[in-house]
Amino acid sequence: AALLDDAVSYVLANFAFFGVAVGLVVFLRQVLHQENAEAANSVSMWMGTVYIFSLFCAFLSDSYMGRYITCIMFQFIFIVGLMLLSLLSWFLLVEPPGCGDGGGLRQCAAPSRRGVAVFYLSIYMAAFGNGGYQPSVATFGADQFDDADPGERRRKQAFFCLFYLSLNVGSLFYNSVLVFFEDRGRWVAGFWVSTAAAALALALFLLGTPRYRRVRPAGNPLTRIAQVFVAAYRKRHIVPPPGDHLHEVDGEGSAIRGVGKLAHSDQLRFLDKAATATEEDYHDGNAKNPWRLCTVTQVEEAKCVVSMVPIWICSIVYSVEFTQMSSLFVEQGAAMDTDILGLFNAPAASMSVFDVAGVLATLAFSHYVLVPAAARLTKNPRGVGELKRMGAGLVIALLGMVAAAVVEVHRRRRSGAGGRAMSVLWQAPQYAVMGASEVFVYVGQLEFFNVQSPEGVKSLGSSLCMASISLGNYASMVMVSAISGVASRRRTGGGTAGWILAELDRGHLDRSFITLAVLSAVDLVVFIVFARLFKGIEPEVEGISSSPQDDHIYIV
Repeated sequence: AALLDDAVSYVLANFAFFGVAVGLVVFLRQVLHQENAEAANSVSMWMGTVYIFSLFCAFLSDSYMGRYITCIMFQFIFIVGLMLLSLLSWFLLVEPPGCGDGGGLRQCAAPSRRGVAVFYLSIYMAAFGNGGYQPSVATFGADQFDDADPGERRRKQAFFCLFYLSLNVGSLFYNSVLVFFEDRGRWVAGFWVSTAAAALALALFLLGTPRYRRVRPAGNPLTRIAQVFVAAYRKRHIVPPPGDHLHEVDGEGSAIRGVGKLAHSDQLRFLDKAATATEEDYHDGNAKNPWRLCTVTQVEEAKCVVSMVPIWICSIVYSVEFTQMSSLFVEQGAAMDTDILGLFNAPAASMSVFDVAGVLATLAFSHYVLVPAAARLTKNPRGVGELKRMGAGLVIALLGMVAAAVVEVHRRRRSGAGGRAMSVLWQAPQYAVMGASEVFVYVGQLEFFNVQSPEGVKSLGSSLCMASISLGNYASMVMVSAISGVASRRRTGGGTAGWILAELDRGHLDRSFITLAVLSAVDLVVFIVFARLFKGIEPEVEGISSSPQDDHIYIV
């Protein structure tokens, strides 16, 4: 029941988030009068900031506040940001009322500097709130399962699919309801609906409080990791002994509160120097300097974080591709015929409903067909491993960029021939393919970082998934700026030559998509190399879970 409350709450929270995120590029163009490249960069910067905040907030969650309090506090900040955005749009930005519609029939008045400044304050406050909430709620949901129970371990794997499903159901609600408000210039109503959804999400989350399983924070993980590197550097001239001779505390528990002992591994052996005891470490009797001598578990925790970094870096290029669905895909769709079978006009942003459809179809296929079949073949109850799923997702995303490039080539040809504009429905395959790739990359990545992160850094591990999206957005912004900069220095036929122009028919958006496809291919090769080198963590004794011990778990 608690997980059901959490899932419905997450659906509503994502409905509220996408109520701002998906239509933001259109709002910037239609209401704030930004050009295509500037609007795309503004969205990339904002989306990147949403997820970069997740690193800071995950640190607070793991170290001091705990996941439950973190979820509540940052949901409240998110609501305040949305409320400020709604009030600002009502009184200052959307003037006259109903302006900024998708058809461009009613132009908005130029915004004041004060209005623009408060607008950015409101959306970045919402970014801070949502960025802090996302990684904590993912890990908090996973906390409700006991890794020592094989049945609960299987249900935990299904939870990550449910988590991503909830995210996309929230997006689906936006694309089937709210996007039509905004296409008709009813921005204020749309923002108020998002605010109400966020408030209801917080209320539902609080409703499940009596049934939640809560894990106490394990202390500052960054300090522990820094101690390992400092201690290893201080003993850089020492040859570490075999693993069973390294320093570890006695008893079943580790020195890290709420974290079980981790078995020694042979990777990154230079860090074992930090757990090598010398006479100098005991010169004060039993007092040990944590900046000179660390435990095996502490060293393995640091190894785990370091070994996940290459996998994380490889996911950034994918996030650049993912970002295009809320920027370049939307701008491409706006240049196409949005009439749907003569029945109604579909806003360009509403095409992301096919992304959601791709996610839902792939989740169902993966959960009911792929995983059971793979489990029977491999005798592994998890079916396909997280890294293999992520690799498959990178291949699918490459195909999505190729599909977008092909559509753009044909769109420009149709437009140049003076014929009827190409139907926006031709974007459906590229959205659906990207949706399928999300399931393999992001669900696999979320599960990978949660499973491979020791208990003391689980929120930090989940935030790495969000941070890759953040850096992907920033990288996308750099790419668009670089392309625009080159374009401004080249002129052909009296006009500006470039790839992303205000008039897309004069540009070459297809080349942007092809460039991303090439980068994706290179990234895939690098990812395969690091995936083959990766070794996961293990608890100290086989069959003993590295989940937090019972005295650090409590029900409220």
